[in-house]
Amino acid sequence: MVFFLHDQRFIPAHGQAAVLLDLAADQAIDSNVLLRHTGLFREQIVQGEAQLSSHDFLQLIHNSRRSLADPELSFRYGQRLFPGHYGAASTLLANAGNLAQALQVFCDFGVLIQPLAGARLSLSEQHLCLQWLDCAGSGPHWRFIVEAAMTGVASVTRWLSGERLPWQFLFRHDCPDYPEQYQVHLSGPLHFASQIDAMLLPLEYLERPWPNHSATARQAALQQCQQEIASLPGTLSLRHGLYLHLLEHIHQPPSLQESAEWLECSPATLKRRLKGFSSHYQQLLDEARLHQAVHWLAFHGLGPDQVCARLNFTDSTNFRRSFKRWSGQTPAMCHRQLLRFAQR
Repeated sequence: MVFFLHDQRFIPAHGQAAVLLDLAADQAIDSNVLLRHTGLFREQIVQGEAQLSSHDFLQLIHNSRRSLADPELSFRYGQRLFPGHYGAASTLLANAGNLAQALQVFCDFGVLIQPLAGARLSLSEQHLCLQWLDCAGSGPHWRFIVEAAMTGVASVTRWLSGERLPWQFLFRHDCPDYPEQYQVHLSGPLHFASQIDAMLLPLEYLERPWPNHSATARQAALQQCQQEIASLPGTLSLRHGLYLHLLEHIHQPPSLQESAEWLECSPATLKRRLKGFSSHYQQLLDEARLHQAVHWLAFHGLGPDQVCARLNFTDSTNFRRSFKRWSGQTPAMCHRQLLRFAQR
């Protein structure tokens, strides 16, 4: 498997990055301030020649948050993101015939349309859950990224469907002192201090037909997206790819040595590459275990003891201790909280 690294430049700077520059221009802020330490200049971006790495993109977000003293910046940024001007990926999204096709763009072609945040779609008997995953090791900027992603998806699905979809929004961070901007921009039930960053919706909306789409344009755009993906240094970041590998083998997770062999590198090289994403192996394993436990507890009717067994913990006490370290809650507390969300 080939995954891209934090310093590989392939993200078109005239796409999502340019949206931040436009927001700065609206407030009469010099774009060069936002581009500081990215190695880019506005002239390159306007000419469509500049490319960013995920590391450069995070630097741009850092500069934007410092320069644009706006508590609603992430939400205003998100409202401008989709379908956007990202070539075939935008055409594919704009011509989705239903929600399932729209979400496929984020899940299968995320590197083209949302390179810093991966999307994981899970279905239960009653709900769909669109979970957002940190692909870049975003650290203090993850909250900004996930707020923008959720705002963008809520906005574009409302536009494409012709109705306001009754999304619920789950955030890992605590409730802010002034949550009004969430209520204004997201207009749905909000759940803070959750165990995952996710959007929930009744399953009945998944394949409900949408108006004003072109199946022909969508099929052509789908083929173009597949060609674009094939030309990239990787379809996923190393961080995201290893996370998914651990998730796939969550019943018996591979060791660092085994994961390095899968990636055809040494353990030392894998550690160094993960460090570029501000991550380490145990952190990703803990994330994968927590996220899968949450899905089992919330959407698949499993109780804490069953999750303990599925995660291959032989000792329930050790499982409770580990779960509390991952999440700050006991499995039973988390189970009760998640069931309240899923039953709404």
